[in-house]
Amino acid sequence: MVEKYRLKAEQLTSLCDIGIFDFETTADLTPLKGIIGQERAVSALTFGLKVKKKGYNIYIAGLSGTGRSSYSYSITEMLAEKMPIPDDWIYVYNFKNPDRPKALNLKAGLGVEFKKDIEDIIENLRNDIPVIFAGTDYEVKKNELLREYQQKSQDIIDELNKKALKHGFVFKETEQGIITIPLFEGRPMKQEEYMNLSSEEIKEIKDRSEQLNIETVEFINNLKNLEEEMKEKFKELDCEVGNNAINYHIKKIMDKYRNNQGIIEYIKELQQDILENLAKFKRKSGEDEGPQIFPFKPPKDEKFFNRYKVNLFINNGELKHAPIINETNPSFYNLLGSVEYKSEMGAYKTDFTQIKPGALHLANGGFLILNIREVLTQPMAWEGLKRALKTQEINIESLSKMLGYIVTTSLKPEPIPLDIKVILIGDSYIYHLLYNLDEDFRKLFKIMADFDIEMNKNEDNVYKMAKFIATHCEKEKLKHFDKSGVGKIIEYSSRLADHQQKLSSRFNQIVEILYEADQWAEIEGSKIVRAKHVMKAIEQKIYRNSKYEEKLNEMFKDGTLLIDVDGEKIGQINGLVVMGTGEYSFGKPSRITVSTYKGKSGIINIEREVKKSGSIHDKGVLILSGFLGSRYAKEELMSLTVSISFEQNYSMIDGDSASSTELYAILSSIAEVPIKQSIAVTGSVNQMGEIQPIGGVNEKIEGFYDVCKLKGLTGEQGVIIPVQNVKNLMLKREVIDAVEKGQFHIYAISHVDQGIEILTGIPVGEKGENGEYPEGTLNYLIVKKLKELNEKGEKEREQ
Repeated sequence: MVEKYRLKAEQLTSLCDIGIFDFETTADLTPLKGIIGQERAVSALTFGLKVKKKGYNIYIAGLSGTGRSSYSYSITEMLAEKMPIPDDWIYVYNFKNPDRPKALNLKAGLGVEFKKDIEDIIENLRNDIPVIFAGTDYEVKKNELLREYQQKSQDIIDELNKKALKHGFVFKETEQGIITIPLFEGRPMKQEEYMNLSSEEIKEIKDRSEQLNIETVEFINNLKNLEEEMKEKFKELDCEVGNNAINYHIKKIMDKYRNNQGIIEYIKELQQDILENLAKFKRKSGEDEGPQIFPFKPPKDEKFFNRYKVNLFINNGELKHAPIINETNPSFYNLLGSVEYKSEMGAYKTDFTQIKPGALHLANGGFLILNIREVLTQPMAWEGLKRALKTQEINIESLSKMLGYIVTTSLKPEPIPLDIKVILIGDSYIYHLLYNLDEDFRKLFKIMADFDIEMNKNEDNVYKMAKFIATHCEKEKLKHFDKSGVGKIIEYSSRLADHQQKLSSRFNQIVEILYEADQWAEIEGSKIVRAKHVMKAIEQKIYRNSKYEEKLNEMFKDGTLLIDVDGEKIGQINGLVVMGTGEYSFGKPSRITVSTYKGKSGIINIEREVKKSGSIHDKGVLILSGFLGSRYAKEELMSLTVSISFEQNYSMIDGDSASSTELYAILSSIAEVPIKQSIAVTGSVNQMGEIQPIGGVNEKIEGFYDVCKLKGLTGEQGVIIPVQNVKNLMLKREVIDAVEKGQFHIYAISHVDQGIEILTGIPVGEKGENGEYPEGTLNYLIVKKLKELNEKGEKEREQ
C-alpha cells in the first residue's frame, strides 16, 4: 500500500546531461548575445523602444538580479547606435528680457565652436574698439563735428547778443550753460556793483531781463536743438566707427551659422547691444574703475561683459551615438536641471551662466533609465518627470516655488523641447500601485516588460547558460569552466528555480557562484573550474550562512527542542516550516499537537488566540472545519472541540502548508490511533480533502533529514509531500543517497486519505451499501468516537 506513494531516487532531482555539450571548456564557446529565457519581456521592450509616439515609455518589472537593468542598457545601446546624435544646446543672455535666458540649439559639436566664436569676438572688440576710438581718423571726424557745433553755436549766441544789447544785457557761456549778465557802462556788471544797486534799479533790470527772455526764447530753443543734434551726430559717428569695427567679425560668424535662424537673431541682438554700450568697450579692461575696496569683488565692467558669454548647456560633440543616461540619484534637480547661485558680499546672485542641466537634458534625443523606487522617494521628482513627459518640454524650476514657498526672484530659462524614451525599472508591486492610483502613469508608460524569475530547462536554454558562463568568464577575467563545472551550475540554477524543468533567471546569484568557484580553483591551483570547485563554492556559501540552522539542530540533538523521529503518538505529528536568515533559507521540523474533547467550540487554533498566526494560516485551520463537517457531520451534529498548537513556537506563523499536517493529527486524536513520528508532513488541504502544493519543499525535506541524521537514521524516517511538488524536487546529494540506500523515504500523495494511511498503517475505509464504514477502518473509529461524544453531550443536557 505504501510503496505506490514512495518516490525513487531518480525522481528527487534533475541532473544535467553534460553529454549534450560539444565543448570541453567555456573557452570554446562564442559570447552570448542578448539575454536568456526572457522572450516575452524582450519582445515588449523591443517594441516599446521602437514606437515613437507620445506615452510609449517603458516600465520594466521583475525581481532584482534577473538581468533587467543590464539588458535594458544593452538593448538601448544597440538602438542608440542607429539613431542620430542630438543637437547641442546653449543658453544665452536675453537682451529684451534678461530674466528669461534664451535656449538655442546647434548641430552636435557646434556648441563648443559657437561659444569660442562669441568669446573671440568680444575679446577682439574689447581690444580693437579702444584703439579705433583713440585713432587719428576718429579724432579728425570728432573735431570737425565739434568745430561745426561751436561755429553754429557761436552764430546763435551772436544773434542773442544783438538782441541783448538793446536791453542792456550780454550772453555768456559757462559750465552751467548760457546766462545773461546786465551791462554797466558798456561792460558786464560785476557782482559788487549789482549788490550796490537800489531796489528800483534791480526791479528795472529784472523787467528788462524778462522782456529779453520773451524775445530770445526761440534762439535759446535753437541752441538746445543744436546741442541735441550734435549729440546725435556724435552718437552716429560712434556707431559708424563701432560698426566698422564690429561688421567684420559679425559678418564672418553670421556666414558660418546662416542656416540657424535662432543663432542669426541672437547675433543681430548682440550686435545692437554692443553698439548701444560702446562706452563700455572704449575703456580697456580695468581702466577708470577706481580703487577697489573689496579686491575679491569683480570689477563692474567685467560683470557687465558676462552678458556676452555663452553657457554651453549640452555638449553632444563627443557622443558616438544617441545618449543613454542611467541616473542613479534621480532627485528633482538632478532630473530637471537647476539654476545655481554664487555668494557675493553675503548675497546670493546668479545669471544665465549658472543654469545647469539635468538627466532629462543629457538624455534628450536618446534614453533615460531610472529606478522607480529611487524616483518616488525623492520630493517632487516623480511629479516633475511626469510634467516633462506630458508637456514634452523641460522647464527648469525652483523646487521651493513648486512647493509653494516664498522665494526670491530667480531666472526663468526658456524650456527645451523633449524627445526621449524613459525606462523605469522596478517590481510588479509598484507597477500595479501606480497603474491603479496614478492616471498619468497609465498614459505615459503604456509598455510593461515583465522579466520572469525562471525559464524552461530545454537544450537551447541550457546551451545559452553555458554561453552566459563563457561571456562572464571573458568579461570578468575568470577561469573557464569545463563541462562538469557547467553541469553543476545548471543544476544549481534549477535548485534556485525550485523546479526540475526550469532554470533560474536570477543571474546575480549564479554569478556569485561563478566568482567563488573561480576562487576555489585558484586556491587549489587549477587552471580550469571543475564540478568539485562549483560544489565547494555552494557548500561554503551555505556554511557561511547556516549558523542559525546549526544552532537549532544542536537544540534538537540535546533535547532543548522536543522532537520525536521514531515511535508512534496519538494526536502528535511532525510538521515542516521554512525559516530564513537573509539570502539563506532552511527547513525545520516542528511538533504539532492536537487535543479533542466533547464540546461545541469547534477547532481552537491556539496560535490565532494568542495572535501568533497570520490570516492565511487561520484560513487553513478554518478549512479543516469544512472537511470534518462535510465528511462526518452531514447526518448529525458534531459535539467536538479541537485544540491545535505548534509546540515551542514563539514567533509568527503564516501560510497554509501545515493544514494537512494538522488534519492528520486531528483524525489521529479523534480515532485515538497513533501516528508514526518517523514521518514528517507538509502540504495544504482543501475542504474536499485534496492535497495542494506548497513552497520550500526542498528545504523542508532536507531540514527533517538533518534532524533525523542527528538522532540516528532508522530506515523508517521520511517526508510526505503533495504529488504536485515532485517536479520541484532538487534535493542535495546526501538525501538522494539516503533514499537510494533505503535509509530515508519521500512519499507523494494527492489526498488526505492516502496520507493518513501511510501515517497510521490503517485503511481509511469507504461507506458500504448500509451507509456505514467497515469495522476497523479509520473512518469507522472516528464516527464511533464522535457518536460517543454526542451521546455524552445529550445525557448531560438531559440532566
